[in-house]
Amino acid sequence: MAALETARLRLAPWAPEHLLAMIEGDERFEVEAGLPLADGLREFFVSDEVSPVWLAHLRDAAGPDPWTLGFAIVHRKDNRVIGSAAFKGAPDSDGVVEIAYGIAPGYQRQGFATEAARALVSFALERVDVTSIRAHTKPDNGASGGVLAKSGFQHVGEVDDPEDGLVWRWERRVG
Repeated sequence: MAALETARLRLAPWAPEHLLAMIEGDERFEVEAGLPLADGLREFFVSDEVSPVWLAHLRDAAGPDPWTLGFAIVHRKDNRVIGSAAFKGAPDSDGVVEIAYGIAPGYQRQGFATEAARALVSFALERVDVTSIRAHTKPDNGASGGVLAKSGFQHVGEVDDPEDGLVWRWERRVG
């Protein structure tokens, strides 16, 4: 699959071995992927305890899959990975797909998350079975809410997430 291109970014499909290398250490990632990681990116995405189920999925994955592994966000000018943009699986039986994204601290508040979110939306809308795109934010994350609002999402309510507690639900309906 080809990368998604925006004005300042290239969203390259994550290879499972590159995600494993990022989890296991910055130096290994740079050797494996041939690109440096933005300062703080690994710490931003990788907690002390990575799910064994996720690690097994990465080890078993045959190759890049935008619906389960997502995309590395590459800053085109700096030629470095500054974030990740992903779907939380392929569209469900109702045509709903969920997006998630994150940008390294040194690259935040510069519009990169909005560019990446819009690229995910465009990619999802190419599928005829997608009826709605969903995202969740913590109520105190105004920046992420702004990204979603600029990407055509509307705040539609609150839900209780088993991991994050109370989160705001955002949706962008097709049509």
